[in-house]
Amino acid sequence: MRKVILLTAVAGLFIAGAAPAQTTAPQASPYDRAPWWMKESVITQTGYVFTEIPANRASFSATFLTVADTAEKAQNLAIAQTKGLNQALDKLGKDKVRVSTSFSMRALYEQYRDKSGNRIEDQRGDKIEKYQVSLNLSVEVRDTALLERAYALVLAAAPTSSTPISFNLQPDNETNTWLYTEAVKDAHTRALQSAAAAGGKLGGIKVIDPTGRACETDILARGADNGWDPTMAQEVMVSGARKAYAPPPPPAPAMAGLALNSAEYLEAKALQNPFIQTPPLQRLEAKACVVYGLN
Repeated sequence: MRKVILLTAVAGLFIAGAAPAQTTAPQASPYDRAPWWMKESVITQTGYVFTEIPANRASFSATFLTVADTAEKAQNLAIAQTKGLNQALDKLGKDKVRVSTSFSMRALYEQYRDKSGNRIEDQRGDKIEKYQVSLNLSVEVRDTALLERAYALVLAAAPTSSTPISFNLQPDNETNTWLYTEAVKDAHTRALQSAAAAGGKLGGIKVIDPTGRACETDILARGADNGWDPTMAQEVMVSGARKAYAPPPPPAPAMAGLALNSAEYLEAKALQNPFIQTPPLQRLEAKACVVYGLN
């Protein structure tokens, strides 16, 4: 019995030695293989450009608080308080000054003092004294020439609170295309000078890469794309040169006889309190990658 078992084990070892296990080599990452144009003499060049453009968008908001015995009355008061303001802003052009409103309401409860003298609201349904309605008016100015007037109109309506003006730049398609074209031109200039400085001569175009990856060093390594699109103009805030203060506005028309908070009343009041709001400069950047051959 021992011999049989021993022979079987030896046979098993012999078979295992005669047919060693086959292992599959791991496949290389696609990022490990260089593109075809890297096998030739090439120069990868990134072009950079920037420009500064005044902001073409402005936004701010204002809040109006009203209190009444019922929520409906408080809401009606808020609407009445801002009705003339909405009419005055509409005159500026709905496509140039966009206005949106939102409401929120909360109950005001009876208050009592505890043993320490602190005021505490008795938050029970049968202890509601009044209702407070908050009307929020959000204004987006798409024509900055109307910003000063729109801002003055809102402040003339005496809101409970308001936010500072924020500026931003929304470049149009023509600007983005122009920036990218200039970046490609800059890449060509840099490549010409680099090739000449190295004692070579610039050849033909191999690749114009809109993603910019061809000019990055991680093209041959296992590096994940950061998701940034280098062909898009990037917005960077810079110090904006303020224009000189405008001359005093013409005398405001008489406000006597105008209904309080009417569109005409707010327009006359806004003329008495001009606000100088100059859009700051915004910096737009773009880059482009071009691969050239070398002769």
